Amino acid sequence: QVQLVESGGGLAQAGGSLRLSCAASGRTVGTSHMGWFRQAPGSEREFVAAITWSGGITYYADSVKGRFTISRDNAKNTVYLQMNSLKPEDTAVYYCARSRSIVPATTRNRYDYWGQGTQVTVSS
Repeated sequence: QVQLVESGGGLAQAGGSLRLSCAASGRTVGTSHMGWFRQAPGSEREFVAAITWSGGITYYADSVKGRFTISRDNAKNTVYLQMNSLKPEDTAVYYCARSRSIVPATTRNRYDYWGQGTQVTVSS
């Protein structure tokens, strides 16, 4: 069983920064690729970023590339999402997820465990 708990969400002004954390538990987390998704009201859940199990390769949605950074600390079983230069359109609930794929994935159906989400609100 894998459990994922996100934290670090909140209210930020446009141009500001937030860092999200995802604390993971489970025997295979340290060898799993991980991802962040987000869902705004009335919208589909969309891919934000993914990272390989070793942390050596990362992937980003075009909308966040250059502003967000995904990282992980396997010793702490934690995945991070550093969000800089925030925009109002980044407002959403952000979810951490574990990939069940042997390669990093950008689609929801390749992820099998999800956290409960953390709200990020960016004001203009």
